[in-house]
Amino acid sequence: MEQLDFFTVPSPCIGVCQVNNKGYCKGCFRSRDERFHWNDFNSEQRRNVVRLCKQRLRIVKARLAKDAIQAVEEINPQQSLFGDDD
Repeated sequence: MEQLDFFTVPSPCIGVCQVNNKGYCKGCFRSRDERFHWNDFNSEQRRNVVRLCKQRLRIVKARLAKDAIQAVEEINPQQSLFGDDD
């Protein structure tokens, strides 16, 4: 069943137009093709791109959080309270 479209899917662009090392925009997390063909996509394709962008953002946030935790542990290593140091 096809969903009725009453509103257009807005572009996820936030005006930060720089590409990361994987080829995704640092602002909206769209690929080059997704950015260039946005106006050619139908609503379903646009919603799929937005879904992919959200997934990519979650991955980047998780990676940044992991890196931050590792950086803190390197600066201030804490010994285990349970004696299970490796």
